[in-house]
Amino acid sequence: MVNDDVLFGFRLRLFSLARELGNVRAACRIFGVHPSTYYRWREPVLRSGLEMLRPRERRPPRMPNQTSQLVEQRVLAFSLGHPGLGPRRVSATLAQERWGGIVISPNGVWRVLRRHGLNRRISRLSLVAGYAAPPGPERPSPLEARHVAVDHRASSSALTASTSAAWRARPVGSGSTPRSTSRRRTSGPSWRRHRSTRRRSGRRPSPGGWRPTCGARAGGSSEC
Repeated sequence: MVNDDVLFGFRLRLFSLARELGNVRAACRIFGVHPSTYYRWREPVLRSGLEMLRPRERRPPRMPNQTSQLVEQRVLAFSLGHPGLGPRRVSATLAQERWGGIVISPNGVWRVLRRHGLNRRISRLSLVAGYAAPPGPERPSPLEARHVAVDHRASSSALTASTSAAWRARPVGSGSTPRSTSRRRTSGPSWRRHRSTRRRSGRRPSPGGWRPTCGARAGGSSEC
């Protein structure tokens, strides 16, 4: 049941109650309808029957200066093809010869877009972004195509064997032996701290706390 059927039944009950009570004002007070409205409905009913209580279908009014369907379709197509342009740019571009020389004002463009819910830029961009491209053929992943199975245990054992063979085949005296960690003791003055100087003579050592002492040179000489 549509709204027209509900309204038609409401009016029928109003007229039947007014006939039963014999009082139009009481029936209108119960249904919440003004008496003048009841009498306005009553004239067509007396003339043509109760079917006149059914609501009439109303078509949208047609304005004489309304934009034609062809121009409206061109505006919609151009706006969806260039969703970032506003009504002024669309109007100026469609007026050019290469776009057909369509003369329409920016307000007319905006009204056409509003009738279709596209008067906002985000609405046009969302509609255009909603159309997904057709799926292409499936291609193998580049990682799967380049993958090569390698036995890491076998490769590591082969590398160890080749390294051992190369170490055995190295030339003798090539300087590959490790250096000795022992250092040779050089002759000459050595710098060491004399802690016993202050204890024996009571004098303070040099400001740095260090002073050279003569060491035994090669050949048994004790000169500095």
